[in-house]
Amino acid sequence: MFRTTRASAVLALLTVLLGVAVAVACGKEGSPPSKGPAADKLPNYEVAQGFQLPESPTWTRAKKRGYLIVGVKEDQPYLGEKDPATGAYSGFDIEIARMMSASLGFDPQTIRFRTIASANRETALQNGQIDFYVGTYTINANRRKLVGFAGPYYMAGQSLLVRADENDIHGPQDLDGKRVCSVTGSTPYQRIKEDFPKAVLVAYDTYSVCVDNLLTYQVDAVTTDDAILIGYAAKLPDELKVVGKPFSEEPYGIGVPHGDNALRFALDDALEAREKNGDWKKAYEATLGLSGVPAPTPPPIDRYPAGS
Repeated sequence: MFRTTRASAVLALLTVLLGVAVAVACGKEGSPPSKGPAADKLPNYEVAQGFQLPESPTWTRAKKRGYLIVGVKEDQPYLGEKDPATGAYSGFDIEIARMMSASLGFDPQTIRFRTIASANRETALQNGQIDFYVGTYTINANRRKLVGFAGPYYMAGQSLLVRADENDIHGPQDLDGKRVCSVTGSTPYQRIKEDFPKAVLVAYDTYSVCVDNLLTYQVDAVTTDDAILIGYAAKLPDELKVVGKPFSEEPYGIGVPHGDNALRFALDDALEAREKNGDWKKAYEATLGLSGVPAPTPPPIDRYPAGS
């Protein structure tokens, strides 16, 4: 009975803090911002004047319409989060999208963000629903058969999020018989399924639902990239914790339509330039850095040749 009452109270608080629904509650003093980074702390990105990329059909369509359509996540604290009251998006991935927009000659304020679930990313790029995708999108060989990738712009690693009172799970080796939640179609889900088959997998479309289930004792752990889990733990440090060391390497890339190598290489150039001029680090510190984890060194960009 105590667990149920306590879990319900925590879930109500998380609902407010993560912005997954509109409710009435209050965070404790000193807790991280409930609706993402403060707007006045975010970098401004200089827009490239006279930029042209006519060999890219994606860029050409965007130029004609006057703005970019970018696929993102909306439930990942400090990475890609949507304020339910204003509809505004914030987080490190959102800042990557904005700086890329500026480098491609589009005012970042004109971006139309579109929430796309993990399982639908390739389809959205293939069907032209979005121009590119920035949302904790791991580059791997199978996905490169379907879409192109610029970057990587960040190196994450799969980890585990558990309740603060959990003492039996310290890493993936402890997941036998445990209910583990991840997102349908995600790399972390597939890794647990293949490498730790004795875990009892539970899948949803969003990580916020997984976290809700963790707080209400319906699952024992949530697994995905450490960058995502750190954000959730920072929201409720007394209720959640990240355990163990990362057990994979997850290079985050910018997804682009397959075969649009002109756009891919232009984004590679833009990432390299923004890392060198300090914009990348400023964006990190204003978003994901609020979790207390200092900015890492960006991974080397993989300029793989066209057709591979």
